[in-house]
Amino acid sequence: MLFIISSFYAQQVTAQEIQLSPADDLQQALNNSQNGDVIILESGSYFGNFIIPNQVTLRSNNKGEAIIDSQGKGHGLWLKNSHITIENLTITNWGNDLTEQNSGIYSHDKIDNNKVPNLTIRNNILIGDGFGIWLNQADKAIISHNRVKGNLTLRSADRGNGIQVANVTNSHIFLNEVSETRDGVYVISSQNNIIEQNTMHHLRYGIHYMYSYDNTVKNNSAYNTRAGYALMSSRRLTITGNKTIDSEDYGFLLNFITQSTFSHNYVKNVWTKPENKVLGRDGKGLFVYNSGYNTVKNNIIDTAEIGIHLTAGSENIKIFGNSFINNPTQVKYVSNKKQEWSKDGRGNYWSNYLGWDMGNDGIGDTIFEPNDGIDKLVWQYPEMKMIMDSPAILILRWVQRQFPVLKPPGVKDSFPLMSAPSLTKNDQTVTTPTFAKSNSAQSANTTSASLKE
Repeated sequence: MLFIISSFYAQQVTAQEIQLSPADDLQQALNNSQNGDVIILESGSYFGNFIIPNQVTLRSNNKGEAIIDSQGKGHGLWLKNSHITIENLTITNWGNDLTEQNSGIYSHDKIDNNKVPNLTIRNNILIGDGFGIWLNQADKAIISHNRVKGNLTLRSADRGNGIQVANVTNSHIFLNEVSETRDGVYVISSQNNIIEQNTMHHLRYGIHYMYSYDNTVKNNSAYNTRAGYALMSSRRLTITGNKTIDSEDYGFLLNFITQSTFSHNYVKNVWTKPENKVLGRDGKGLFVYNSGYNTVKNNIIDTAEIGIHLTAGSENIKIFGNSFINNPTQVKYVSNKKQEWSKDGRGNYWSNYLGWDMGNDGIGDTIFEPNDGIDKLVWQYPEMKMIMDSPAILILRWVQRQFPVLKPPGVKDSFPLMSAPSLTKNDQTVTTPTFAKSNSAQSANTTSASLKE
């Protein structure tokens, strides 16, 4: 015990602040550093690929003026220890070999068979072709206030992701801006993390989830993407207060998502570009594929070609309190089972609802059914759109209304709202996360920002 204590104090005594200029050998300084050292880079360019073997802080006093230039190959900074802080640097021109995972800031391997704890990456500017920030097997990492920019001259598939985290736990990714990479924030096989208040634009997907459980995604903004948020093969997610504008294919894509809550999100303008238009490719505000046992509540989906599309066994979903506004097709529901989209006498707002409210309680007096048998025929045979306004189709719709027994199973909202609920943000502060030992995202109790009606 005395040896451990004396070693600890010896480390504190020997830790020092080291000033370097571009004329100095940065790699030698990193190799010779002691745990706890602070290495401060003066303004200028530092050429090469640098490995950080010890627990140090590497930073510049003036944001962005110290430049790590990797000259088109390898990683910019390779972190090979825990408790490393990278701050206020510009990192540029690293390699573009995605197979080799070339990254601006790279941490990949465990230490002593344990996840790498306490990596902090903040307030940096990263501009390059490969991955921006790559963390694997990390715990309690902080990635904040960084700006990551890719290269739009490359095909999307040839760019790396802006921030990629794999097998990462109990970490916090917040207040970053990512643009022109492949995906903004890519999360795979990671648990109990918070991703909040990031801005992502000119990407394939803003946030992309794969095989990850018990995570919170809140108050992020995405625009000019193919999909604002692509969430796949994950469970127990809390997705709240996020915004996506001007997506081409999807506002939110949910593929095999279970036991998750989607609330108070805002989707606007999901429309496939005319030059990319093919049969069956329509912009979908919310696309739900093979996803069940979720709650979708208090969201706004405004001006999407299809407001919400459910298919492939997406059942046992609670859908209420949402606003579907100005969507030419409000609902596309491909199933043979009935679904009631209301809860406790409260349904959703539909901008094309033509019912009335004699009781003046804000609830429509007639049931809203967004689709009928003709709609299902059109989904099955898209060529029918050519005759949608023909007398024959109008007669078929009239017959369906007169003889409800002929109506196929579908979505029904028994308590449609007469006006759209207003959503306002009460609290936008970013909190330091407190991570619970439980496997439930709800038990983490980390949501600090909420949207209330």
